[in-house]
Amino acid sequence: MEFDLSWVLLGFPFVFALGWWASRIDWRQWRLENSQAPRAYFKGLNFLLNEQQDQAIDAFIEAVQKDPETSDLHFALGSLFRRRGEFDRAIRVHEHLLSRADLPRDDRERARHELALDFMKAGLYDRAEAAWADLERTAYAQEAALGQLVICERWHDWPRAAALAQKLLAGQGQMPLTHDLARNLAHNLAHYLCEQAAAAQEPGEKLALLEQAQARAPDAARPRVERARLLAAQGQPQAALQALAELPAHAPQALPLVACEMVALAAQCQALPQTRALLEQSYAQAPALDVAEALAQACRASGTSDTGDASQQQARQIYVRHLEQTPSLNAAARWLAGAPIAPPETHAAVQRAVERAARPLACYRCAACGFTAKTHFWQCPGCQAWDTMPPRRVEELDK
Repeated sequence: MEFDLSWVLLGFPFVFALGWWASRIDWRQWRLENSQAPRAYFKGLNFLLNEQQDQAIDAFIEAVQKDPETSDLHFALGSLFRRRGEFDRAIRVHEHLLSRADLPRDDRERARHELALDFMKAGLYDRAEAAWADLERTAYAQEAALGQLVICERWHDWPRAAALAQKLLAGQGQMPLTHDLARNLAHNLAHYLCEQAAAAQEPGEKLALLEQAQARAPDAARPRVERARLLAAQGQPQAALQALAELPAHAPQALPLVACEMVALAAQCQALPQTRALLEQSYAQAPALDVAEALAQACRASGTSDTGDASQQQARQIYVRHLEQTPSLNAAARWLAGAPIAPPETHAAVQRAVERAARPLACYRCAACGFTAKTHFWQCPGCQAWDTMPPRRVEELDK
């Protein structure tokens, strides 16, 4: 049987048309899928700009499903999950990225960094420490060291925290430190050394650590305050008073914390006039309620049995001066405590009412998270940040 080539010639155009038509279908399908992915991406971006995080997450999930190879969408989705507190979902997204063998090196390092942040936010510090350790020789080396520093603080591993801070300050990281970061690290290092001093058993070791902290951060208040308190506890009031007297030249903002302690030490050392002059100078530059209270105590301590009433009136006049400069319910309560109001039961009732109203205003408040406490903390118990609790009462901050 002979093969007729005419059928081949007639079928060739048909096969060509069929292939062209099939290729057009695939091309249209590809264009449709690729147009839908950017549309879902921009829709999610629009939701994000309008602070509609739930809708943004749904849109980004849709975009990722249409284009699972896009790493930027995974990063955006993981960041959204972390901001919403859905740390387990954020961890799964970033671990999925790391499981891809075709992920570029920069994206892989970025995914490890994001995963470390997920672990930190979730409180999984052991896993976060391992993630930070994998970034030590990458572009995220400085952030990795700072992350490990935070973990050491959470675990109260002060010797290791001090070593990490010294390493960063010595410039052993890949990126130079900014001026503000270097200053903050120096202050944090001083806190780490003070924490070690608080845990030390030997007085000599305590003093050595505090002196080292003071040398590391000369303008930090805590090393000087802790060193003065240690000297006072060791029966050296003169040296303790001298240490506190240097505070206005280095950390004047912290003087209200120790003003009353200075008066007590000065009374032991017979140095009330000099201490009172120093406090008056500080008060003239920055009026503070605790400094006014210390001046009132100095007036009472300098009085004798013959001048007792005059000293008391002079002390109460200090509260009046403070009230003239800045309204203060706490100053009013302290002035009222010595006021001759009759009958006595009325005076006591009024005194209790004023003191109760003034009590919340006598607290300290963290400037970072708003945590309030009756006593001052060098590290905020709420947000764990250092030096964010100003050494002034809430009443003074609000004014």
